[in-house]
Amino acid sequence: MSAHSFRVCRVEGRRERARPLTPEERREALVSATLPLLYTHGRAVTTRLIAETAGVAEGTIFRVFDSKEALVDAAVARAFDPGQIAARIAEIDPAEPLREKLLKITSILQQRFRASFGLMRAMGEMGPPKHAHTESRRTEMRAVRAALVELVEPDADALSVDPAMLVHTLRLLTFAGSNEQIADGQVLTPEQIVDTILHGMLRKD
Repeated sequence: MSAHSFRVCRVEGRRERARPLTPEERREALVSATLPLLYTHGRAVTTRLIAETAGVAEGTIFRVFDSKEALVDAAVARAFDPGQIAARIAEIDPAEPLREKLLKITSILQQRFRASFGLMRAMGEMGPPKHAHTESRRTEMRAVRAALVELVEPDADALSVDPAMLVHTLRLLTFAGSNEQIADGQVLTPEQIVDTILHGMLRKD
């Protein structure tokens, strides 16, 4: 939805004003406009730039948020929301071959990790914000991990470890292999990560 407070449409040859956006719609539009800017400008992003990107008057920001910092915090919270990653994981078919499932899982996790690392660098932060550690977020992440385990469970008989341990190891290697500093600038590909996991965890009959 456009961030403009009013939209103009043609109805039977006439120009009519669409309804004003609700405060929640303005909030969503401002957060969506702000998040990409943070990767370039960090907390130095200006309300003028945010307003221009969102297509609203600068004063609109302060009718929805108490301050620029409150808007920035809301955008950062959006970046760490596990909802999108959960939706993408839910699209993976449990009946697919194990390696194909793990490649898809790793690609999703790696994209998320690399985006998070990039945002933290731009924001001058050493780790996720405090609001990424709320009990509700931890509950959501536990649900994501449970979904990953469920995807692996159909192949449990082919593994030398239980599916939960495979998922745990995969997440750890993906996290480390997606961080340029930890990986000494040599970020691992999903194929490298998955094949390392599988060659170490497939049962050798």
